[in-house]
This record gives sequence, structure tokens and C-alpha cells, in this order.
Amino acid sequence: MVQSYCANELKINDYERYLSALFIPYQHREAVFTIYAFNSEVSRTREMVSEAMLGEIRLQWWRESLQKISQNEIIENPILNSLRKTLFYYDLPIVYLEKLLDARLNDFKNTPPKDLESLVDYASDTSGTLGVMVMKILGFNDTVSIRVADLVSTAWALIGLIRAIQFHAQSKRIYLPSKLLIKNNVDNISIFSLQSSPELSSVVSEVLDKASDLLSEARSLRSEVPRTARKALLLGSLADCYLKDIIRAKYDPFALRKLGLKLSTSLIVSSILKRY
Repeated sequence: MVQSYCANELKINDYERYLSALFIPYQHREAVFTIYAFNSEVSRTREMVSEAMLGEIRLQWWRESLQKISQNEIIENPILNSLRKTLFYYDLPIVYLEKLLDARLNDFKNTPPKDLESLVDYASDTSGTLGVMVMKILGFNDTVSIRVADLVSTAWALIGLIRAIQFHAQSKRIYLPSKLLIKNNVDNISIFSLQSSPELSSVVSEVLDKASDLLSEARSLRSEVPRTARKALLLGSLADCYLKDIIRAKYDPFALRKLGLKLSTSLIVSSILKRY
């Protein structure tokens, strides 16, 4: 099967979201591929530049490009060209994508988020925003569906940040809340040197407790979410897979596994049962 540029880019750079998007109804799937591919490109800005200023310039270029395509101006960029069509077809305001870009400026700070609330805000402004956009693309604008989309996608981001601790540490970046690190006597050097410890596991556990709370709240509202809308929430089932793996590793972020086919199986089962 021949796939679009956005689908291929997503498959390479954000495989879990790519898998979840395959369960989106066909007529909306390319739109979801597009906004996910935009996020994937923007989220990798920090890894693509050698200096923070260059990254901020790159994000500003995306911001200016969004303004242009919102006026239906064609830009020779496959993601932006597809995004222009998506925004107009679904009447999506660019404010969602601008919010995402604003949050991504935090990637260039040399200090971790202040506290757990700040980390949750970052996760909501990035991943949560994407979840809300997917729900709107599927045509659901009711308060409960939008709230649940934000909850599930925010939880997914928190779990993703835990899974990425080792990756971020290798470039001297930390997304764990400063207050939790201080409370548990975890210093930056130990994280950068990839040292496992009960103290670090305690920090990880607290972040995951918050992710679990968000998922529990989302699932408590399941009866109020239309069955078709649940196609936009399948990241919740993948979140459970990774939560179980992190618990198996005793909350050691340096002892996690690749889950492979287990993810696809979880998505299939959840899609059939209309769960998330």
C-alpha cells in the first residue's frame, strides 16, 4: 500500500502514534497523519540543532509558516502543504498548533520543570493539544469527549517522558520535576550517567501515579464518550502496555524493553471492544 509523505514520516519517527492512527476511520486518517507528522517534526527540533537560538529560530519559522497557510498560501513543504488542506477542510484554527509551538520552547531550557504540575501542563499543551485536535477531526466537539482526549493524551506524554529519560540524559536534558528530584535526593549527574537508584525510581513512580490518575479519570467518563469517538483514544491502551513494563522494571527508567507486537495486539483488542 502506497502511503503519504506524512504517514511515512510518522511511521519512522513516532511509531506508536502511527499505529494508533491506523484505526482512525479512513476518511479522517490522512488528516490525523498530518497533524501527528507536524508534531513529530516540531518535537525533534531540539535534536536537530546545535544551539538553543537556532531551535527557537526554527520554531519561529514554523509559526510564520502556520500564519501563511492559514491564509491558504502554498508553501513548498509536504507537511505544511498537507496541513494547509487539513486546516481548511476541518475548519481547525491554528491556535492549537501555536499552543504546541509555545510549549516546545521549553525544550530549549536548561532546567527541568519546576514541579509535577508544570510537567503536566507541558504534556497537556503538547500531546493533549494533539488529542483534542484528533477528536475534533473525527467530528466530536462535546465537552466530555474533548476533556477525555486531553486526559488520555496528556497521560501518554507523561509516560513517554519517563520512557525517554535515558535518551534525554544522553543530551544532558531532564524533564523530571525539580521538586521531586530534590525531595528524593536525586542529582542531575546521576541521571546523566544513567545510574539506577531507588530514589530515581521513586520519582518515576510519582510521575506515573499522575499518569495513572489521568487515565482513570478518562475511563470513568467512558460511558459518556460516543463509541466512534473512542477511536481517537487508543493511545490509552498503549499507555497501559508501557505502564506495566515500567512497573515490571521496578520503575527503573534504564531497564525498559521494546514491546513490539504486543502494542499492535493491544490496539486491535481495544478497538474491537471500544476501550481505551
